[in-house]
Amino acid sequence: MNTDFFVHPSAIIEEGAEIGAGTRIWHFSHIMPGCKVGNHCNIGQNVVIMPGVTLGNNVKVQNNVSLYTGVTCEDDVFLGPSCVFTNVINPRSAIERKNEYKETRVLKGASIGANATIICGHQIGRYAFIGAGAVVTKDVPDYALFFGNPAKQEGWVSEYGHRLHFNDSAFALCPESGDKYSLVDHVVKKVIT
Repeated sequence: MNTDFFVHPSAIIEEGAEIGAGTRIWHFSHIMPGCKVGNHCNIGQNVVIMPGVTLGNNVKVQNNVSLYTGVTCEDDVFLGPSCVFTNVINPRSAIERKNEYKETRVLKGASIGANATIICGHQIGRYAFIGAGAVVTKDVPDYALFFGNPAKQEGWVSEYGHRLHFNDSAFALCPESGDKYSLVDHVVKKVIT
């Protein structure tokens, strides 16, 4: 196993887990066999990463997050404290449904706020922003801002996480980066100049 990463003495890293260089794993976390954690990730306190989970590079997982089999997070994803992922639609204690796990994908640059719940089988789009406490029950488009229970789209955000305000020509500027975005047929794209 690659050992070019930091593990707090209270954390458990099981044989067969793949951990990338520069990753930090903090207090009481449990990284199970068959998962892949990319380079330069930060795994907070009391995090569980189950077999089959894949995290890209530079993923930040805050305290008290459980990542269950079926979850994939691409590069630069932020998972806020105590956010929740499910992997079975209709769990029952007395009925085994391990062959019914549904995949959940969180695409590049997306952020999920504290205490949000992501119902399995959905995709969170690139650079989307899920507000704290939201319950996501459907796919989320790229750059979309979702919050509430059930979560609904309440706008659009830039790659820097700022709300975008589109003008009459369907263009918006990020107030921090100055990047320009277009909105056409309910699809936001960053304008490359």
